[in-house]
Amino acid sequence: MRTVVQRVLQSRVEVNGQTVGQINEGLLVYVSIGRGDSAADAEFMAEKLANLRIFADDAGKMNRSVLDAGGAILLVSNFTLHGDCRKGRRPSFDGAAEPKLAQQLYEKLLELTANKGVEVEKGVFGEHMQISSVNDGPVTFLLDSKET
Repeated sequence: MRTVVQRVLQSRVEVNGQTVGQINEGLLVYVSIGRGDSAADAEFMAEKLANLRIFADDAGKMNRSVLDAGGAILLVSNFTLHGDCRKGRRPSFDGAAEPKLAQQLYEKLLELTANKGVEVEKGVFGEHMQISSVNDGPVTFLLDSKET
């Protein structure tokens, strides 16, 4: 499971001109499910997202999690994070999970993250979405449940 995590002041996702998810301060998270991912990857990522200390404390150091900061998470599915652009001119998506499994694990990640006590908003799996955000920092991290 791969994610791009951005600390934001606000973020919104729209489908067909309608807002389907919106947060103020928190994390905009693009998530991609890969072949071989399981519920264990979703649990790893939920724990990481809820507790990653990337918000400033009173001394200005990254020492607070989204939970500590009282922020929210906007989770947006994005299979293109598993795109492999190393060969040729067109990305290969062979590393991405099949849509049915990917949707199940995306929903599992939403549930597990909410169970950690974080307010969670979401995009619509498999839909064409427009995402807007105001990045804070910018602070952006790549997380991969398979990388050690």
